[in-house]
Amino acid sequence: MLIGAHVYEDDPIAAAADRGADIVQMFLADPQGWKKPPSHPQAEQLVAADVAVVVHSPYVVNLASLNNRIRIPSRKIVVQHAEVAAEVGAIGLVVHGGHVTQGEDAAKGFDNWRKFVERQQDDGGFAVPIFIENTAGGDNAMARSFESLARLWDAVGEFGVGFCLDTCHAFAAGEDLVDVVDRARAITGRIDLVHLNNSRDEFGSARDRHANVAEGTIDPDALAAVCAAADAPVVVETPVEGQRADIAFLRERLGS
Repeated sequence: MLIGAHVYEDDPIAAAADRGADIVQMFLADPQGWKKPPSHPQAEQLVAADVAVVVHSPYVVNLASLNNRIRIPSRKIVVQHAEVAAEVGAIGLVVHGGHVTQGEDAAKGFDNWRKFVERQQDDGGFAVPIFIENTAGGDNAMARSFESLARLWDAVGEFGVGFCLDTCHAFAAGEDLVDVVDRARAITGRIDLVHLNNSRDEFGSARDRHANVAEGTIDPDALAAVCAAADAPVVVETPVEGQRADIAFLRERLGS
């Protein structure tokens, strides 16, 4: 099982070595910006390195939005990020499920996702697999509750998109981690990546504040159990100073 961390993108190879990581996740551009990502200066080294890579798309992306000024640039930037992610040999591109605004019809948000992946498939597909991530808050989110996630997968599941399970987000959304892998897999048919994060907040808080594995409100053994059940690459998005310990804890518990 690959175990690693989200790292700064300036020197991901050195960051992997420092943390003892098998896999690194990184941004390719400003996570709050809309600019096309540049080619990564370590692209060739990353492809050749003995470390896997996954890329996270910018936070501003909202493919469900009914606002053309948000949805259309979101489509463009996801395709661009997938292309540059392929240059670094990434196993996939993580994309948040997005949301519609209060009073808007959620069905249109799910359909916007369908239109995007269907059109891209018709254009030859994505340069790397897309992993849709469950989110922590927002009553109008496409991937917060598992009920919404099921509606999203009804719209996009046939197009082969992947799924990224975030433990802090599921906990914040009020989803019991005891059987979260089985329930997620029953909806999506797959788990391609786990974001293994503890939470600084209580169950069902709808707050996305990550903590290191041994320091949050989620039992660390429950987090390790999620990883074991998912049997997928694991990335911690926890505070940097504790990431090495987080990875070591998981390796010890999982025998990996």
